[in-house]
Amino acid sequence: QVHMVESGGGLVQAGGSLRLSCAASGRTFSNYAMGWFRQAPGQEREFVATISWSGGSTWYANSVKGRFAISRDSAKNTVYLQMDSLRPEDTAVYYCAADASPGRWLRSSLPSYEYWGQGTQVTVSS
Repeated sequence: QVHMVESGGGLVQAGGSLRLSCAASGRTFSNYAMGWFRQAPGQEREFVATISWSGGSTWYANSVKGRFAISRDSAKNTVYLQMDSLRPEDTAVYYCAADASPGRWLRSSLPSYEYWGQGTQVTVSS
């Protein structure tokens, strides 16, 4: 059974930084693209960032480009999201996800991802 566990969320002041981690177990995702999504209260879950199976390519939502960085350590079956220059509008529950199929190119749509974590809360105060 696949488990994906996010960690690293918390409360931070605007302009601060957090690093999220997502550790996967039950399956090796070294050949899968991985992604981060977020959901703010009353809003739909939205794409944040994704990284290719090789780690060589990334894609970001315009709202976080230049502030967030996604990376992965395939040996640890873990994906990270470094979040800098945080803003109050970044407040949300952040979810990691693994693509439904191996070897596919970067995708931003939720249905493309099959495995999801339970989420970690990120709160940015002004």
